[in-house]
Amino acid sequence: MKYISTRGNYQPVEAAQAIRLGMVPAGGLFVPEKVPIFSQDTIYNMKDNTYQEIALMVLEEFLSDYQESELEDCIRKAYNEKNFTSDGMAPVLNLDDNIYIMELWHGPTAAFKDMALQLMPHLLLKALQKAEFSKEVVILVATSGDTGKAALEGFKDIPGIRIIVFYPAEGVSKIQEAQMTTTTGSNTYVVAVEGNFDECQNSVKEIFADRDFNSLISRQGYQFSSANSINWGRLVPQIIYYFAAYASLLRDDVISKGQKIDITVPTGNFGNILAAYYAYRMGLPVHKFVCASNDNKILTDFLRTGEYNLERDFIKTISPSMDILISSNLERFLFEITGHNADKINKWYDDLKNKGCFKIDDPTRKKIAGIFVGEYASETETKNTIKKVFRDYNYLVDTHTAVGIRVYQKYRQNLAEDIPVIIDSTANPYKFSKAVLDSLETGINTVNEFAILDTLNKISGQDIHRALKDLDKQEIKHYRNCDTSKIRKEIKDILNIN
Repeated sequence: MKYISTRGNYQPVEAAQAIRLGMVPAGGLFVPEKVPIFSQDTIYNMKDNTYQEIALMVLEEFLSDYQESELEDCIRKAYNEKNFTSDGMAPVLNLDDNIYIMELWHGPTAAFKDMALQLMPHLLLKALQKAEFSKEVVILVATSGDTGKAALEGFKDIPGIRIIVFYPAEGVSKIQEAQMTTTTGSNTYVVAVEGNFDECQNSVKEIFADRDFNSLISRQGYQFSSANSINWGRLVPQIIYYFAAYASLLRDDVISKGQKIDITVPTGNFGNILAAYYAYRMGLPVHKFVCASNDNKILTDFLRTGEYNLERDFIKTISPSMDILISSNLERFLFEITGHNADKINKWYDDLKNKGCFKIDDPTRKKIAGIFVGEYASETETKNTIKKVFRDYNYLVDTHTAVGIRVYQKYRQNLAEDIPVIIDSTANPYKFSKAVLDSLETGINTVNEFAILDTLNKISGQDIHRALKDLDKQEIKHYRNCDTSKIRKEIKDILNIN
């Protein structure tokens, strides 16, 4: 399997090289040259497979330059009882009628990013070994909250790799910040950046495309790579859990062979829902993808109108991991939906860079509308959903999952038939404890997010996730901060480059 650039500006590469590079050096993202397809018999028979076995089936198709034994080793190190508290890694539970919640937060940092970032470091290490790579790899990560900690945990103390995480100083919860700043590991660095996530992410992406700066880094014995979902090695593991969820519904006789389901994903960067789309392209029976946004509803507006417009206010919400206006993985999706038309991608993204917006053509928009629906949930709707789900089902959900549930409820009102749906639960509710407690309207008023963990535990009876328990008692290890214009200098200081 070869990988090509969405901008048509780079020679095809093997999977290991695409993972090692992270992003196309000349600008653009790596995508598979073709998407492999599973037969419906193969998908049906997954009901008899473990999560690890399904993982191997998916990865073998996309990472053909890895030996089976190498993939098995990576899977064994990533998906085990030490890293995940659920045997199924991502259990699926029935909330009501045909609504099923896929819990993606049983990993070491309480967020769905663990599903990929426990595997990706091992894939990258194998890629470096394959290339007999002598340079030290520096992982650059821009995070809106969850990716940062998940990447730090995945990469810490791995030889030959350093990881630097940049996060918006006022754009993450106190718990998310504490998770990052208390991270141990001799190769981990965390930097608070003045500005919002988009500014942070743009600065990091510009560094990947800065040939002069990359040359300087290379001369000093380093090479950049990424753990964000712009790296194919981050995206491909996410395809696995959609097949595993479908297999779970088959196993429980919820659906029959070949029966279509809906998939609802609360998303900001479009990576998680793109992974679901790749599963669909591989043969997963999907009726509709429901793309759920918060008040930063740029994806909702795009899916409704075909116009992607950055000229709007950036809104800080109680679902901060979705507070994103520049959805990086949308580029991959548009490249796929246009049949790998790099000319269109270059034009649209030149317009986005120079004009702050682009508009796709009507045939492309109609093709997207055939499979994708965009909707959003306001802050009030999100809070009410958390309260209602807990009241009706005694089940606590976080703010992002609540967005997904509310958006699906809106979409469902117009359905002529009742179709089973998988809704991604992307974070443990304790990770956004203050917003969850406020939404429950208990009358308890406290601003200390760590004290709220115990309060929520008493109210719900749900165990505090191990990654968050006693977090406030851990020693802070990282104090670095800068503004976006100084990120290059910060990297040079960390690497001791004059």
